[in-house]
Amino acid sequence: DVIAGFLYAILILVVFHPVVDLIDNFNLTYKYAPLIIITEGMATAVEKVEEQLAGLRIAGRCVPSEEPSYLLDIHTSTAAQPGSSRLAAVSCSNQSIRVYDRERLRFLREYRARAGVLGGVRFAHTRDSVVFSACSAGTVQCWDVRSAAQEPVQVFRGYPSNAFISFDVSCSDLIVCAGTEKVEKDTFLVFWDARGVTDCAGATKEPLGVYSESHNDDITKICFHPTEPNLVVSGSTDGLVNVFDINKDNEDDALISTCNSDSSVSSLGWSGKDYKQVYCVTHDEGFCWWDMAQLDTEEPITLLHVLDVRESVCAENHGLHYLVGGLYHEKAGKLFLIGGTSTGNIHLISCGTDGLSLVGTLCGGHSATVRSFCWSPTDESLLTGGEDAQLLLWKPGAVERSLTKKASLKISSSVQKRVRVHNTSLKSRKK
Repeated sequence: DVIAGFLYAILILVVFHPVVDLIDNFNLTYKYAPLIIITEGMATAVEKVEEQLAGLRIAGRCVPSEEPSYLLDIHTSTAAQPGSSRLAAVSCSNQSIRVYDRERLRFLREYRARAGVLGGVRFAHTRDSVVFSACSAGTVQCWDVRSAAQEPVQVFRGYPSNAFISFDVSCSDLIVCAGTEKVEKDTFLVFWDARGVTDCAGATKEPLGVYSESHNDDITKICFHPTEPNLVVSGSTDGLVNVFDINKDNEDDALISTCNSDSSVSSLGWSGKDYKQVYCVTHDEGFCWWDMAQLDTEEPITLLHVLDVRESVCAENHGLHYLVGGLYHEKAGKLFLIGGTSTGNIHLISCGTDGLSLVGTLCGGHSATVRSFCWSPTDESLLTGGEDAQLLLWKPGAVERSLTKKASLKISSSVQKRVRVHNTSLKSRKK
C-alpha cells in the first residue's frame, strides 16, 4: 500500500507538472510584461527629447552692446499673466544688468550695480517685473524693470566684511540667501526676509541671520529647491555640497546632508522625481550626482561620480573643454549637462547612473566660450551667453535669417579681439 501510494504521487506530479509550469509562466508574463512596455515607452520619450535637444537651432540673437562684455549669468521671468511677454536678464562682466524681451531678444533696459563684481541675476518667481542681483560689495539689490530709474527699489545689506559671490531666491519669494567669499577664517550663508520688496522704494533690509559653520571656503553656488521653499543647497570651493532645511531653529539641525565632490564646486542644482536629487559640476570639469531620497536607507546616495567629464565623454572631433552646468528636463525625467569648446560649440550630454553620453552638438552660434545658459520648459528653448558678448536663442528646428547671422558674426569677431579668452584648464584649489 505504501509503495502504491508513493507511485501514485509520482504519477500525479509527472502528469500535472507541465500544467504547473504553464501557470507559473503565465503569472510571470502577466506580472512583468506591463513593466517592459512601460520601460520601452519611457526610453522612447527620452529619445524624443534627446532628438529635440540635438535639433535646437538659432532662432535669434541680440545686437551686441556698444561696450562688449562677457555674459556671465542668464535668467528668465515667468509670465505673470497669459499673453504677457517674458523677459530675460543678463549679468555682464562690466558690472551691468541688461534686460531683454526674451522672444525677440530686443534690448529694453540696463542697470549698473554698485561697485563690485556681480554674483548672478534672478527674477522673482511670482512677480515678473522684479529682478535681483548680488555683488561683491556686500549687497543684494532688487530692481523693478518697469522703471528706468537707476536706483534699486530694495537693497539687502550684509555684514561689513561680506563679499557676495552667489545667491538665490526661494520659490515662494519669501527668502533671499547669499554666499560669501572667505575672509580670514569666516565664510557665511546670509539670509533676508524678501517680502514687500517693491513696497518701500530705496529701503535697506538687514539680515535675518547667517549660517557660518558648514563651509570653510568661498561659497560659489546657492540653489533653492524648485517647489519646497525651506530647502536650499550650497556648494563651495571646499568641495562640500550641503543641503539645508531652513525651517529648523539652528544651523546644526538645519543641515540635512553633506556630500563631498572632492573638488571646487562651480555649479549645482536639483533633479529627479519631486526634485529629490542633487548634482554638481566642479571647476576641474568633474560631475557628482546624489539621491537625497536614500538618506534614511542603507542604499548609497551617490548615483554617479565622474572625476573628469572631458575624458569620459567622446565629443568626436570637436572635443570637450569645459562644463557650464546642468539642465533637468522635467517632462522626460532626465538630467543633461551642458558643456562646450573654446571656439563656441555647445555639447549636450545625457546623464545616467551607468555614465554620460553625448546627445548632440550645437554649432555655428558662438565664437568663444559659453559662460551661461537658461532653459525654458514652456517652449523647449535655450538661451546661451558667452565671452563673445552674444546672447542667442535656440529653438527646435528654427531657421535664422542669414542677414542677421552674418551681421552678428561680423560684430562678434571684432568683439573677440577685445576680450580675454577664458582659461579652460582651471585647476581645483587645494583644500
